[in-house]
Amino acid sequence: MAALTIRGLDEQTHARLRVEAARHGRSMEAEVRAILRERFTTPAPEGGLGTRIHERFAALGGTDLELPARDERPRAAEFDA
Repeated sequence: MAALTIRGLDEQTHARLRVEAARHGRSMEAEVRAILRERFTTPAPEGGLGTRIHERFAALGGTDLELPARDERPRAAEFDA
């Protein structure tokens, strides 16, 4: 079993952690374990970023977007001052 020491935790966070632990009827250490377990056992969203963006905006329409033909090859941007 691994051990973890957290240094430099501000007083407000420490106090809030202590209150939450008491509210749940467990030690601060058990509360931290529960928080970490909850945070890291949540399943990752399905699909990549592009899929999630598409799903978010699909209801707005625009799925039949016509793009103009390219007249020239893409080129690198120039950032001259």
